[in-house]
Amino acid sequence: MPFIDRDEIRLAFEDLGEGRPIVMGHSFLCSREMWAYQARELASSHRVLNLDLRGHGDSGPAESPCTFDDLVDDVVTVLDHFEIERAVWCGLSIGGMTAMEGALEVPDRVAALVIADSSAAAEPWRKRLKYRLMASALKVVGMRRMMPSVVPIMFGRTTLREQPDLVGEWSERMASMHQPSLLNLLDCLMQRPSLLGELPEVRAPTLVLVGEEDRSQPPARSRQIAAAIPGAELTVIPEAGHLSALEQPEAVTEVIRDFLLDNARSGA
Repeated sequence: MPFIDRDEIRLAFEDLGEGRPIVMGHSFLCSREMWAYQARELASSHRVLNLDLRGHGDSGPAESPCTFDDLVDDVVTVLDHFEIERAVWCGLSIGGMTAMEGALEVPDRVAALVIADSSAAAEPWRKRLKYRLMASALKVVGMRRMMPSVVPIMFGRTTLREQPDLVGEWSERMASMHQPSLLNLLDCLMQRPSLLGELPEVRAPTLVLVGEEDRSQPPARSRQIAAAIPGAELTVIPEAGHLSALEQPEAVTEVIRDFLLDNARSGA
């Protein structure tokens, strides 16, 4: 597995295919394997850099607090390593938040955006309170004991009913996450500011997609993003929850592929 060292963090990634570069960022509590189907399919026509977020997968632990500025810098570090000036930034949940932040902080590095199951708003106080209670409980009982309350937030009702093996596999992965990393990334999510007022400045072609059954970041939040970014497209994925790329991989891949093809034809 390739690694790049950035300060105290070791960043793991896959480098697949050739062509126009795409950098992919996964959801909180997941890993680059969340995008495995899409990465494999898109690699037939693109160069895909599929990253593990710090504290997740094969990347080094997030032992200290971090911000979205740090997460954007992680992506830029990987692009710089390969001397890639511009890439499509594709992210789900916290990966999508990082991509939006990148489009505002380093717009010259962002050729296009794919934002899945994400939010540009600050967390409402009720959810921040819920996160704080979750963090307190995690310190006492650990992630495994929390999974019965986490699973229905991460997966849609259709997936819970029809894909128990997928839910079981990823529940086990989430339960084994490094606890200090989890807490630091959870705090990063809680403290993030709203980007809604800045999104009209984004000029990168943008696709927004969301699972119809997403409880973590409901479709209304994706509609906010699509309404704020000039020219953004919005697609709702039926029978998918928060982890739409895992739950409905073929449908998500088709939407992304069509967007990338249209974007390439336009010469943007």
